[in-house]
Amino acid sequence: MSFAKNSLLVALLTVAATAARAESYTDFARVKSSVPEFERINRPRQECYNEVVETRVPSRPSGGNRDYGGTVLGGIVGGVVGNQFGKGHGREAATAAGAVAGALIGGQYDNRGDGRPADRDEYEEREIRRCRQADNWESRVTGYRVTYEYAGRRYTTIMPSDPGREIRLRVSVEPQY
Repeated sequence: MSFAKNSLLVALLTVAATAARAESYTDFARVKSSVPEFERINRPRQECYNEVVETRVPSRPSGGNRDYGGTVLGGIVGGVVGNQFGKGHGREAATAAGAVAGALIGGQYDNRGDGRPADRDEYEEREIRRCRQADNWESRVTGYRVTYEYAGRRYTTIMPSDPGREIRLRVSVEPQY
């Protein structure tokens, strides 16, 4: 066969194959049910609130503002009282011990309230903002499970939206070999 005859044969076969393809048309079917399909998703959010707290405010500033008058006076009084006891080196030891004990007692008395709660301390209220992450679950429609009836048969499909009372169909007809 020649080239022209081969081309004509290919063209005829193409036309015949096109004619044998499925023919389609549009029709409508009655919807029997349309049920939404859900998915649960978590979209965490931040929850914040204000809280009032009490804090102790020392009546004396802490740090280098200590008074030493009580320590000195306590040491002198302790030394005098300690000197009244013992003889010889015992009297010297009692005087030294009395001076140390008096200085400690005098220092604690004079600087009471530093570093520990005291009746004269004051309290102040202040507001603190606190935040936390909280779960926020939502149900979201992902589609609709649609059951419909066409030509005496039932079909089910998933659709992105609710079709209503009728569903539009593309019906395809093709020969069975």
